[in-house]
Amino acid sequence: MPGATLSRWTMSYFAIACLMLVTGQGLMVAGYGYPAVDIGAPETLVLVHVLAIGWLSLLMAGALLQFVPVLVARPLLGGRFAGPALVLLVGGLGFLITGFVALSGAAELPLALLPLGGTLLLLGFSLAAAILAATLLAARPLPLPARFVAVGLVSLAGTTLLGAAFTLALSGLGGSVPLARLVADGVGLHAALGLGGWLSITAVGVSYRLLAMFLLAPEEERPTSRAVLWAASLSVGLVATCIPFVLLALSGVAVPFAAALLLTLLAVALYAGDVRHLYRARKRRQAELNIRASFAAFAALGLSVALFNVPAIRTDEGVAALVYLFVFGWLTGLGLAQLYKIVAFLTWLEAYGPVLGRVPVPRVQDLVEERHARLWFLLYYGAVAAAVLALFAGAPGLFRTIVFVQMTATLGLMREFIRARRLSVVPDALRAPAGMVRPHLFLPLSASRR
Repeated sequence: MPGATLSRWTMSYFAIACLMLVTGQGLMVAGYGYPAVDIGAPETLVLVHVLAIGWLSLLMAGALLQFVPVLVARPLLGGRFAGPALVLLVGGLGFLITGFVALSGAAELPLALLPLGGTLLLLGFSLAAAILAATLLAARPLPLPARFVAVGLVSLAGTTLLGAAFTLALSGLGGSVPLARLVADGVGLHAALGLGGWLSITAVGVSYRLLAMFLLAPEEERPTSRAVLWAASLSVGLVATCIPFVLLALSGVAVPFAAALLLTLLAVALYAGDVRHLYRARKRRQAELNIRASFAAFAALGLSVALFNVPAIRTDEGVAALVYLFVFGWLTGLGLAQLYKIVAFLTWLEAYGPVLGRVPVPRVQDLVEERHARLWFLLYYGAVAAAVLALFAGAPGLFRTIVFVQMTATLGLMREFIRARRLSVVPDALRAPAGMVRPHLFLPLSASRR
């Protein structure tokens, strides 16, 4: 990837996403949302959307703006619209959260803020998806990792449309009986399309490329990898077929949903085999910390999906605990692990790319200090495991204490990201050669510096 074009807005997406992650964890520490209140309460909806949109979706969108061109070996089309998309997404999230606060009765605000937020989010995600889709369409036939991204974008469309419908129903502006049924019985489908389709399928696709790149492993399209894509795509399709069942109050919705869970389990098992193959085929003998820290995320993915397939565990408390494991063990764990490398890698390209081959420059590894970050990752994953057990045990006070530890570890990792951006760890002799570009902390690159 040396010499690749840097996305102007990626670091801004990452910075806001990290802020939203800490905000979400802070809300849990303060006792806001589940388990202090009901799982379907407006306060819980605030917490869920801060994390799902503010943290995970902004993180994924920022990463795709940088890595979709790498996946398809073509420049990003319409990249100038990434900034407006970010403004729409942040503004839409703000209005949506304010609408949920109004729904809770904590503030006398108009419920019309909910559909306003939903509309802005729909526009923001549509704009970001259009940038990525245009880039993918121009690169057909797509390599396998890019096809995962395409399926993820289709899932994103379904997720945002469902979310917009929910805001109409909750605000009272859409009072139809089918919408009322959707709110009552379709929340799980909305979550499955978002967490399982948009975020997880996309993460799996991008990880195939990143793992091969960072492990120096051969990039090959294995039959098992294609099977992962087909199983995951069929699972998304089955979830989508459940929506008409809910809207029309038809019986039998449990059958396609159960089949989707089984296909997801199959996809995860095959994906685990592919990850193992990439690791064993690596040319880099000593895997770096971002790869080692990702193993716990892969384990969380496998465990959560396997337990989701056990009907006896799918009580309200059990689902909440498994969703927590999925969100913080799998998606957030993988996100933080890869951010640790990606932030350093992009910073290195931005700072030293202009002088490569002309003066001595540090290695990417010289921008980070694994000794400190390793301890933060151990503390983070240990706290996630303990928090899941606390949710299963129905111990909200203990849960809040553990989440405080988890938030502390998260802040420790973010400090490492900042140190990498500031080149704090780079040896003095190599830090600032003539002609290097000192990167902004999180503001977008100027056009002349891309």
